Amino acid sequence: MNKTININLGGFFFHIDEIAYQKLKRYLESISKSLSDDPQGKNEIIADIEARISELLSEKITDARQVVNEGDIDDIIKIMGQPEDYAEAEETYNESSYSYKRNSASGKKLFRDPDDKFLGGVASGIAHYFNVDSIWIRLGLLALFFGGGFGIILYIILWILLPEAKTTAEKLQMEGEAVNIDNIEKKIREEFTNVSENVKDFANDASDKIKEGANEISQKVNSSFKGKSQKNNGLQDFLDTLGKIILLFFKVIGKIIGAILVFISAAVILSLIISGFSLGSLEWLNVDGEFFQYPPFFYNSVIPTWVLTLAGFLAFVIPFLALFVLGLRILSSSVKRFSKPTSLTLLGIWIVAFLTLLFSGLEFGTSHANYGQKVEREPFNIVKNDTLYLKMVNDDNIYYRHNLRRNSRKYEVEINGKTKVYSNYVKVDVKKSNSDDAYVIIQKESRGKTRSKANKNAEKIEYKYEIDGTDFTLDAFYLSEYKNLWKDEEVNVTFYIPKGVTVYFDNTIKNFLYNVDNDKDIYDKDMANHHFKMTDKTLTCTDCMEMDDETEEETI
Repeated sequence: MNKTININLGGFFFHIDEIAYQKLKRYLESISKSLSDDPQGKNEIIADIEARISELLSEKITDARQVVNEGDIDDIIKIMGQPEDYAEAEETYNESSYSYKRNSASGKKLFRDPDDKFLGGVASGIAHYFNVDSIWIRLGLLALFFGGGFGIILYIILWILLPEAKTTAEKLQMEGEAVNIDNIEKKIREEFTNVSENVKDFANDASDKIKEGANEISQKVNSSFKGKSQKNNGLQDFLDTLGKIILLFFKVIGKIIGAILVFISAAVILSLIISGFSLGSLEWLNVDGEFFQYPPFFYNSVIPTWVLTLAGFLAFVIPFLALFVLGLRILSSSVKRFSKPTSLTLLGIWIVAFLTLLFSGLEFGTSHANYGQKVEREPFNIVKNDTLYLKMVNDDNIYYRHNLRRNSRKYEVEINGKTKVYSNYVKVDVKKSNSDDAYVIIQKESRGKTRSKANKNAEKIEYKYEIDGTDFTLDAFYLSEYKNLWKDEEVNVTFYIPKGVTVYFDNTIKNFLYNVDNDKDIYDKDMANHHFKMTDKTLTCTDCMEMDDETEEETI
């Protein structure tokens, strides 16, 4: 059984056992002996050290009845540093001028910063060493992470190898400051200010609880005076029990919500990390471009794709990280929230990421604002009673298609080392010419920020066809620039033939015909493998007797 002593340390009263008191006394006396005999500097430093120790003890001792023991003093000494740290600092102290000299040859040492850490304090420690803002180090590590996952490996290695700056002397060395009286005092004052805010919050909370307790006692006393003659019939106990059950129910619901938040946010964060690593490895794995496609606004943007990818990752992962911490705090009250520097850093990063995506999205919207086209007219020789043969072909070397059909979907292909867009969105139509001339109109359509840019985009669309007498062989596809992957592009091929000319639709073209007018309203696909002759108004089928017979049989 140890004897307890009441002490006044830095303006606060503590109950301390005799062994802890003797250790604290010897510690303060050792520091006092290590300092100079000048009362001015010595007394200020001792007062600041005592105030700092008082604040640290206030954080550890949450109950006024709790006794400070030897282990608490050991923890304080570990944080404050050994007396020899102060003795070494005194070597640069000039007694004649009462000035403090900085140790210019001390140099910086690499530590992990526990006061400004997101995970382990590695980034902020490196930032102190290179004298830059920690946000740039964090962004650099994230960039290395997306460059193949090296960032997280490097971070873990540094987390293991670098020591944490726990004592005042180590924190000064981390910041490149000399370990002398001036800097120790300055550091202590800074930490004193930070801790005092926490103590003030704690004091306010304690004051509120004391007031609540006093009000509760007052209410009970008043009720005892007013209701002495009244006997408890069990209703009050029932209501109290019911209230506790309801409170317990809401606590369980809260824990379930916290667990759900932790599970969902952890799953999303893990998925984003895995997908981010996968995207960084796609090129290494030689994965086909069809496996993954970026959102539409990533294409033709002035911002590099890797920047948009990083911004998209941060814009999603930071809110879910906040939800993850919130869920942990709901599950356990011992989990601390983010520090103010960390919260502001994350908020700033998220705002920058969000604005980056917003700017890219707005830019994408403007790139589709105007419609443009390029029209090419090609005459060909054909006279009355001639037959025009139309068919479609595909280049299987560019992109193999088993069934040729019109489709608005676009595919990424590589031609001669250059990435382009392949699409089968080609429409074919046949109309009556207003003259005796026959010609074909190739209309290529695209979009752009301005009408002029839209026209240029349409002009760059690659579409080919071949004419061999009266045989037309049309490409079943067109090629476009890769940046136009998400632009609304298409190619319209319209044949204008005079009266008396017959057109034959090959089976390969049936899925590309688009609203071809005829006198019997035959569906476009059914016009394949048949001859149609141009009349005064529209096409008429000359060999559709079989189709008519089938229609009559169905009617019967």
